[in-house]
Amino acid sequence: MDKIVLKNMAFYGYHGNLTSEQEQGQRFFVDVEITTDLTKAGQSDQLEDSINYVEVYELVESVMTGEKHNLLERLGALIADSLYQHYQGIVGLSVTVRKPSVPIAGILDYVEVVTTRGQI
Repeated sequence: MDKIVLKNMAFYGYHGNLTSEQEQGQRFFVDVEITTDLTKAGQSDQLEDSINYVEVYELVESVMTGEKHNLLERLGALIADSLYQHYQGIVGLSVTVRKPSVPIAGILDYVEVVTTRGQI
């Protein structure tokens, strides 16, 4: 199987379980890895035979900059389920949502949640 990967997309959103997170907002980073068969696209050189990664980016952006959510788990599920509904050729996918500014009294780079669907 082949893969299309969008790595480290950055968005400013108002997600979090704390009121201050939903009021002030913060940066989030998202990776999407889509498993699919790209044989036809590789032969035809036509976008309609592939998964349009510009549209994938726009879908992720709409979730990340849209409605407020409490959990990274919810954001990952919304992105994964929306991609599955939009594209029929997806065999599996992985959505990673990272939050570097977490309300944890400790030192860490970020917290991330990885949501998977199908065969990766």
